[in-house]
Amino acid sequence: MKNVLITGASSGIGQASARLLAKNGYRLVLCGRRAERLDELKAELSAFTEVHTLLFDVRDREAVKNAIESIPTPFRPFDALINNAGNAHGLDFIQEGNWDDWDAMLDINVKGLLYVTKCILPDMVDREKGHIINIGSTAGKEVYPKGNVYCASKHAVDALNQAMRIDLNQHGIRVGAVHPGLVETEFSDVRFKGDRERAKTVYQGYSPLQAEDIARIVFFVLEQPAHVNIADLVVLPTDQASSTQIRKR
Repeated sequence: MKNVLITGASSGIGQASARLLAKNGYRLVLCGRRAERLDELKAELSAFTEVHTLLFDVRDREAVKNAIESIPTPFRPFDALINNAGNAHGLDFIQEGNWDDWDAMLDINVKGLLYVTKCILPDMVDREKGHIINIGSTAGKEVYPKGNVYCASKHAVDALNQAMRIDLNQHGIRVGAVHPGLVETEFSDVRFKGDRERAKTVYQGYSPLQAEDIARIVFFVLEQPAHVNIADLVVLPTDQASSTQIRKR
């Protein structure tokens, strides 16, 4: 049974990935900031596999270190890490951007990914075995109006994904990224600070991706034989050609 740690597991892509992996026999460590949701997910998935939950904010370096060090031995060493935690905050022209939003995006999307990865890597390096999947975004491949700092944070994830793959090659660790386009999750609720009416408009008039679509891709990547590494994968809804071109009906 493989041990997989998933960040941002309480909703969206992380939650969908946890459900699919649980049903396929992976032992899971689920991380998030919402205790009630993690508890509910653990109760649901315990019918299929062993589940351990960790409550922490990836922005808090000490909390990340302490939480990961506390993981009991049945759930480690780690076979795979899915760096899924990430958020967008605000959608503003650069001159109108909110400093707190900028800090949140850089702290969660970039530094949080680094903190968790740093704590997971010693086990993988010692064993010369492991698999890291970074959930990026098409915002890491192109820039769109008012996306400035969010796009910058996801470009950093793209660069880190490539850098990790190079640095960890000597240790036999696989590293790859999945970069989704528009996925209908709580992403826009967070970006628009709880304005659900505005968030709904992001996904209207076309068929966006669903969290389960990305979960199936994550599962596919994990299921490849040891000599195969899916290094970089971009996935879009059929109705989306780029960040700014969407076929609406």
